[in-house]
Amino acid sequence: MSQCEKDLEELRETFKSGKTREESWRRTQLKNLLRLLEEKEDDIFKALKQDLGKHHVEAYRDEAKLPIAAFPSSAELVPEPLGLVLIISSWNFPFGISLEPLIGAIAAGNVVVLKPSEQAPASSSVLAKTISTYLDNKAIKVIEGDNSVGDKLLQQKWDKIFFTGSTKVAKIVMAAAANHLTPVTLELGGKCPVIVDALTSSWDKNIAMKRILAGKFGTCAGQACIGIDYILVEKTYANELVQLIKDAIPKTFGENPKESHSISRIINRTHFLRLKNLLDEPKVKASIVYGGSTDEDNLFIEPTVLLDPPLKAAIMTEEIFGPLLPIITLDKIEDSIEFINARPKTLTIYAFTKDEALKKKIISRTSSGSVVFNDTIIQYAVDTLPFGGVGQSGFGRYHGKFSFDTFSHEKTVARRSFLTDIWFRYPPWNNKSLQLFRSAYRYDYLSVVLITLGLKKA
Repeated sequence: MSQCEKDLEELRETFKSGKTREESWRRTQLKNLLRLLEEKEDDIFKALKQDLGKHHVEAYRDEAKLPIAAFPSSAELVPEPLGLVLIISSWNFPFGISLEPLIGAIAAGNVVVLKPSEQAPASSSVLAKTISTYLDNKAIKVIEGDNSVGDKLLQQKWDKIFFTGSTKVAKIVMAAAANHLTPVTLELGGKCPVIVDALTSSWDKNIAMKRILAGKFGTCAGQACIGIDYILVEKTYANELVQLIKDAIPKTFGENPKESHSISRIINRTHFLRLKNLLDEPKVKASIVYGGSTDEDNLFIEPTVLLDPPLKAAIMTEEIFGPLLPIITLDKIEDSIEFINARPKTLTIYAFTKDEALKKKIISRTSSGSVVFNDTIIQYAVDTLPFGGVGQSGFGRYHGKFSFDTFSHEKTVARRSFLTDIWFRYPPWNNKSLQLFRSAYRYDYLSVVLITLGLKKA
């Protein structure tokens, strides 16, 4: 291992320890940095002189925060549109994931090309026909097509690309964007876990099951990036949880779920076969404790519950996007934090618990786009909250005002009059200039006046 690799490993371990999250550590480091600047000022001046030929007074001026030097003046942030925007949406929320960012892009004043997913052809067609009828076709266009159309679009120069989809395609999008240094927002997903703590109240159990089933098997969630991928539970509570889910599924979706209109069909045959292959792995099939039947002609898969499938199996390493629910047992519920941290960062962590200490640990010791306690999916529905991922689950955020911000640049506009000026901002430099800068930096405006009037020595 090279020294560089050793250094990076040490940094990762330090971050993992949680030390840098502590307020006391942050304050100490910032105070030490300030002390460095004060105690090593001469060394800094000498280095700037050697490298840039910079006078030490000018160096102090440029490095210091000098509000008096800009007085009187005003400044503001003015949002401006980025320009030409490409939005590539996904098949699992073909309207929501198309229109949410489109609203923000239009509100910010951009011109937009929307590329709906070809995997939801009916929805794509409706978007193309209606948007061209209702909106300004010279400013907002819908371009339909398969991957080849998407590739051609990515070859163009854009001022912003907003992509929702898989990590694999996201890498292609980023590579294309890099050619033109185009900013990108990626909404990717990841395997969203649910931590289920032991619930004692019958009411709590009933509500939790409804919310978990809605977040996994419901029409909107079954194939969504924010849907549940797997459950983490303490071993001593696992059998009870499995039974609760088994009892809740027929109550929610009927004795014959295939006849239910509350469970979505798989989007196409390719995804159906992908899901079927996940179940057909021998050790995975052996872990099925409920459901498992499939109907290729109707693209239907029965709600399926699995108990402790192999962690290296595809069902536990790939996003599922279907009605398959693995349950993973742990020695104690706190182990769920380590389990989650050992895997790529996810879009959402769901947790059903009344334990406030556990809630605090989940918030402080894990990283995800969002955390939801005692419910599922609601974070997507609230447009006053930003929605987005972190790390491998994406970056950038949108919804409501945050969509406007995503498609805007906040331009700084500063205004200054000609009526007044601070003379010591400019060369020639001398010790008097340095003292004036020092006094202004410390907000000691009385000393500034006295030095200027010659009543205090520099």
